[in-house]
Amino acid sequence: MAGTLPQTLTKQFAGLSELPAHRQFGLIVGLAVVAALAVSLLLWGMRPTYQVLLPGLAERDAAQAITVLDRHNIAWRLDNGRGALMVPANRIAEARLQLATEGLPRTEGVGFELLDKETGLGTSRMVETARYQRALEGEITRSVVTLQGVESARVHLALPRQSVFLRDRAKASASVLVNLHPGRQLDDHQIAGIVHLVAASVPELDADQVTVVDQRGRLLSQNGGGDLGSAPGRQLDYTRQVEDAFRQRVEDILRPLLGDSGMRVQVTADVDFTRTESTREIFDPDARVLRSEQTSEEESRGGLGGGVPGALTNQPPAGGAIGARGEGAMLDEITTDLPGSRNRRATRNFEVDRTVSHVREAPGSVRRLSVAVVVDHRDGVAEDGARIRVPRDVEEMTYLDALVREAVGFRADRGDRVNVVNASFREIEAAPAELDAPPLWREPWVHDLARQAFAGLGLLLLILLVLRPALKSLAQSGAAAARRPPLAIAGGADGAQGMAAPQAMLEGGESPAQLLPQGRSAEEDLARARQLAGEDPRLVAQVVRQWMVSHEK
Repeated sequence: MAGTLPQTLTKQFAGLSELPAHRQFGLIVGLAVVAALAVSLLLWGMRPTYQVLLPGLAERDAAQAITVLDRHNIAWRLDNGRGALMVPANRIAEARLQLATEGLPRTEGVGFELLDKETGLGTSRMVETARYQRALEGEITRSVVTLQGVESARVHLALPRQSVFLRDRAKASASVLVNLHPGRQLDDHQIAGIVHLVAASVPELDADQVTVVDQRGRLLSQNGGGDLGSAPGRQLDYTRQVEDAFRQRVEDILRPLLGDSGMRVQVTADVDFTRTESTREIFDPDARVLRSEQTSEEESRGGLGGGVPGALTNQPPAGGAIGARGEGAMLDEITTDLPGSRNRRATRNFEVDRTVSHVREAPGSVRRLSVAVVVDHRDGVAEDGARIRVPRDVEEMTYLDALVREAVGFRADRGDRVNVVNASFREIEAAPAELDAPPLWREPWVHDLARQAFAGLGLLLLILLVLRPALKSLAQSGAAAARRPPLAIAGGADGAQGMAAPQAMLEGGESPAQLLPQGRSAEEDLARARQLAGEDPRLVAQVVRQWMVSHEK
């Protein structure tokens, strides 16, 4: 078995040498093309499946990512259509981990690491302030990008230079541009969160001075206190939110009973956007409280006579005789008996119960609700076993109507209306089929296996249909050349005969007469001998020599 391959190769090379030069060149070129095609199929079958490394990777980050991938010997290629960086699927987790280790991607902006860079001695104060502001913007941008629904963001801060005079001070302001993912929207809570996040990150920045805009140029933040009464667009949005809230309540309470497709709910809300302000001042006279009191009292005696002049006012005191007592005692008695005056004053301040109330009714109250609910028929089975739709009974509809009223907070005093009807709006559904597993051909490993199998099949077809027949033909040509004598020429009655025979058959002991081709004419043998003499004279001379030796014997 060991000598079979060398012999086969020898025969193939011998057969190749028997071909003309142009056929040899064509065969060699064809074999080279087949070999290149086989190698291409083999490499294509062994090539791994590539996946996008990170969607939306910026060009600058992609260039840095390529450097990291080359450093860790991770294959990569660029998608010509999208320009995305792609790596083998079996190493995508490792590639992302290496990028995260290197701090890539850095598309969220430059943060406070900008301040870590060394600056020259001649850096001015303005440059340092600008660097700090840029770093602050980058840090806020990173925080905003972490929110769900936000793909990228940019933050611009306007920080004026403050003056020492209060009247000359300007307020700081900020603007945020958010790029949302396709199909995503930010609700009011998320927008308010972004506004307060930016306001709390910058000193002396009010939330009213923060503006949020999306990639379509729509103003998301509503500065100025959110007055619904002066914004028709906001009134419409608020009305829709109220209607959606009531509709969601009804659907949540009916979904366990009817299913997702067994009902249709519509809610119309009449919202009052009128803003009313009233001030009342009420006094209660029965409720008094002494707040302050001031009392003044004056008394005087022994003064001069006063009054209207006359006899009665100028009378001496009773018992006018002067006794034996002393002069001082008599004076005291006289003073005591003299007429006097007393003056008493009192000032009291009371607080009367007073109530001042200022009532401001905020706009957005619901004046009236109208709820319409359509309930589908239930599934039933007819006598013949066919599936039919059966209307719901009155008791069940009454029960559903009561649930709807409780869900929306029905109030008859404000004119609410609830209408629940039963109608068939769905077709008869077929019996639910078992959930099929995901198709096998969607699996990545199936794609790799199919590609490898296709490459192997193509390589096998090249070997069996192209390479093997060509090598077999060369081997057969080489074997025939080994069995053919170089050339033999024999005389006969006409005096001229010729033949061609290989050297190996001459050495085998066969006579030239036995090697003559049968069924050929003398002219054909002669033409063949002339052709061989022109191609290889030495072979012809050897044949003639062998022929002469055979005739001498």
